[in-house]
Amino acid sequence: MMPIGSEVRRRRRTVVDAAIILVVILLIVQMWLLTATLESYLAGHREAALPGALVSGVLFLLCFLLYRFAARAQKAP
Repeated sequence: MMPIGSEVRRRRRTVVDAAIILVVILLIVQMWLLTATLESYLAGHREAALPGALVSGVLFLLCFLLYRFAARAQKAP
């Protein structure tokens, strides 16, 4: 049987790993979105630039919040 502290550390590590995986997925989606928006903009479709930038900002905010959550979960006693 594992000691209690070991179980808590294992769960905390799992939460941090999951948050980091979500951040990586969101960053991949954000890079795809920015690439598609830039291609559309350069093709002359100017109306796609603002919605793409707004969604990219939301994705950035989600990544930042997940990062803060992972940092706090890692430092929690």
